[in-house]
Amino acid sequence: RVKAIHAKIKNSRLDAIHKFTTKLAKDNALIVVGDVKSRSFTSKKTNLAKSTYDAGWFELKRQLEYKCKYAGCQLEIVNESYTTQTCSHCLKISDSSPKGRAGLGIRGWRCAECGTWHDRDINAAKNILAVGLDRLAEGIPSL
Repeated sequence: RVKAIHAKIKNSRLDAIHKFTTKLAKDNALIVVGDVKSRSFTSKKTNLAKSTYDAGWFELKRQLEYKCKYAGCQLEIVNESYTTQTCSHCLKISDSSPKGRAGLGIRGWRCAECGTWHDRDINAAKNILAVGLDRLAEGIPSL
C-alpha cells in the first residue's frame, strides 16, 4: 500500500512538471534559469534535503531543455551565484543583503547602498534574467 502511495505521489509530481514545462516552452521565446546545485542543499549538514528532492529541480531543468528545443524557445542556464545578495537596482552587494544558507530565513531586505526594498526571490529572478540577457547581447554561447 505504501509503495502505491509513493508511486502516485511521484506520478503526480511528474505530471505537474510536464504540464508546467510544456506551458513555459510554448508561451515564451526565452527562458533563463539559474544553475541550481541541489547537492549543496542535500548534504547531511542541512535539513533541506526532503524539500529539495520534492522540488524536482533536476527533472524540471531536464524537461525544459528538451521541450525548448522542440518549441523553438531559447533556454539559457546561468550561474546563479550571489543573485539573492546583489541588489537588482544598483548591482551592489550591501551589508544588509541576505548571506548564504544562514540568510535563507530573510525573505525581504533593503539595500544599504540605494535604499531599494527587495523580496529575496524576485530580486534573484531579476538578476538571473539580467545575466541571461547580457549573455545573449554579448553573444556568449549557452552552457
